[in-house]
Amino acid sequence: MASPTDLEHVRPWRHIERRNSRQIMVGSVPVGGGAPISVQSMTNTPTADAAATIDQIRQLEEAGADIVRVSCPDEPSTAAFKTIARESNVPLVADIHFHYRRGIEAAEAGAACLRINPGNIGSMDRVKEVVQAARDHGCSMRIGVNAGSLEKHLLEKYGEPCPEAMVESALDHARILQDLDFHEFKISVKASDPFLTVAAYQQLAVAIDCPLHIGVTEAGPLRTGTIKSAIGLGNLLWSGIGDTIRVSLAADPVEEIHVGFDILKSLGLRHRGVNIIACPSCARQGFNVIETVAELEKRLAHISTPMSLSIIGCVVNGPGEALFTDVGFTGGGKGAGMVYMAGKPNHKQDNAGMVDHIVELVERRAAQLDAEREAAKAAAE
Repeated sequence: MASPTDLEHVRPWRHIERRNSRQIMVGSVPVGGGAPISVQSMTNTPTADAAATIDQIRQLEEAGADIVRVSCPDEPSTAAFKTIARESNVPLVADIHFHYRRGIEAAEAGAACLRINPGNIGSMDRVKEVVQAARDHGCSMRIGVNAGSLEKHLLEKYGEPCPEAMVESALDHARILQDLDFHEFKISVKASDPFLTVAAYQQLAVAIDCPLHIGVTEAGPLRTGTIKSAIGLGNLLWSGIGDTIRVSLAADPVEEIHVGFDILKSLGLRHRGVNIIACPSCARQGFNVIETVAELEKRLAHISTPMSLSIIGCVVNGPGEALFTDVGFTGGGKGAGMVYMAGKPNHKQDNAGMVDHIVELVERRAAQLDAEREAAKAAAE
């Protein structure tokens, strides 16, 4: 099946013009400069407990995380960070607040990036030490501005957190690094209010050319936080703003990765795993759509190959949706439905064994797509 990007010439309304930015590296992951939008999350285990933190990083890796952030609030945390970084298969960002020594220790311990605001760690001599440690150990940096922790002088100047205050804070921190000829940084300007978040990023996007880490911070629990993040991040990504994303949920960090990929998948910006297209079901359904989709979602979670699957309860929209999916099933009544492969009717299948059969077809199709991709890659080399 053709991907959305392959069809931009006939579907120009799907095209997203991404903002031009310079590129930095977070370990092996390029951020900005047209690189794929990376998805990240943050551990919530005590960092000093290296085993628990490594276990959570493994779960995030399996979910597809490109980058993982780890908080380093004290010396025991940075001491454990060396072991954690050695065991991680993805680049780690060390989250540093206020204490410059933690930044130096994290860089020495193997951090790929330091999340640190240079204006908040003391004298210029201390900033220089952190920047030198970043240079020596190949670390990039993230300047992270939050509406909830703006500098006192900016709150007095503007009266409240607002886009102008957040952007001014970000540019002030950036200027410190630029004056030290350090340009390997990205910036975030997050708020729990999606309106404020979007407005701040829109202003920042035209004020500086560095990559932007986007997110709606403290978005809330799984359902409402997902909705709030989809609204904020969706607006930004649709307008081409954003080079790496973090969905901030009061939930299992693995869910942040799932939601992040689902947002990117919905916009055609990144594809991972099976995109299930399903009807909400009604009295016309030829099988229990909701139960079937829930079961398929669970049993196909292990597939990372980008592909599409349509599960439609009846023939009103089923054949039309199946035209654009790798595998499709449309309920037709009398205890059976039609299976579509690559958009074409292929064979009938009884409802009783449909889940097992669809899982088998999707796994087979995924293996085929993987083989075709590897063959094309080998031919190109």
